[in-house]
Amino acid sequence: MDWIDLRSDTVTRPTEAMLQAISSAEVGDDVYGEDPTINRLQEMSAERMGKQAGLFVPSGTMGNLAAILAHCGRGDEVILGNKAHTFLYEAGGISALGGVHSCQIPNQEDGTLNLQDIQAAIRSKDAHQPISRLVCLENTHNRCGGVALTAGYTRAVGELAHENSLSLHLDGARIFNAAVSLGVSARELAEAADSVTFCLSKGLSAPVGSVLCGSSEFIAKAHRIRKQLGGGMRQAGILAAAGIVALETMVDRLVEDHKRARYLAEGLSFLPWLVMDKGTPYTNMIFMSLSAAFPEDAQAVAEMLTRQDVKVGVVGKRRFRLVLHNWIDDQAVEKAILAFQDVGIQLNHA
Repeated sequence: MDWIDLRSDTVTRPTEAMLQAISSAEVGDDVYGEDPTINRLQEMSAERMGKQAGLFVPSGTMGNLAAILAHCGRGDEVILGNKAHTFLYEAGGISALGGVHSCQIPNQEDGTLNLQDIQAAIRSKDAHQPISRLVCLENTHNRCGGVALTAGYTRAVGELAHENSLSLHLDGARIFNAAVSLGVSARELAEAADSVTFCLSKGLSAPVGSVLCGSSEFIAKAHRIRKQLGGGMRQAGILAAAGIVALETMVDRLVEDHKRARYLAEGLSFLPWLVMDKGTPYTNMIFMSLSAAFPEDAQAVAEMLTRQDVKVGVVGKRRFRLVLHNWIDDQAVEKAILAFQDVGIQLNHA
């Protein structure tokens, strides 16, 4: 069955060009640093991010974890948003595995952290307090609607962090979506960060993997941590080959996902029982809720949509997230709109 799967851009499948690259990839043992395809991907990634070196990791979660553990020692503190992916959805790994304390400050509606809040969160040298080591930002910001953070804002956070002897890590899982949305390069968005991760297996459609980038010294530390976390792989060039194709062919087409997100949001906005978040969609994500008068909850609606071959993300009792990606074309968008309309008709809320 061909589902119209709007739950996430993680459901993307590799393109034909990626499958061909996988089948012909030149490989070696990456633990020894001898996989030429891994090495090429890491070099390409570092160049794209404007950093000295890169490190291929199995997932964005491992990339963020390795980065934070490379920046922080046990008992040190990272300052991040209360809606950050690392805080909400990475199983508390920085604390469980690294002994790193977190200070959560409020994310603003636009995904940013107030500079004043960051400054106030930086600890004094009082021996009773943990040591502030790191600030983390997220771009695009998932739980703030997929909004893109500007290079100017990130630069201001980087300056604040560095003035206080802290580092800045950027969770750039969807940084290329941000770059396309803002009309700038990913390098510019990552320039102020000491380290940055980005995902190959979301909008870029590769099957597996993320890349962590930073200085050569930082990546050497992160490489050791990756080994400790079980992320050292052998002939992983078969995965990196797809990542190379992703970087070469899939970045510019992200604009199509953003256009289809707007098209889908416009089509759904005419349904009186759906309430669109202000500003949605910023990039490839639509966030919306059920109206107060609607009798069912989001899970019930999702189950009704599933019977019409449409899958949506339920992110609250009465709340949805829809994500556009390479495997959702114009026809799929139209079918999704019709499926929502039919649900309204069935429940007499058309």
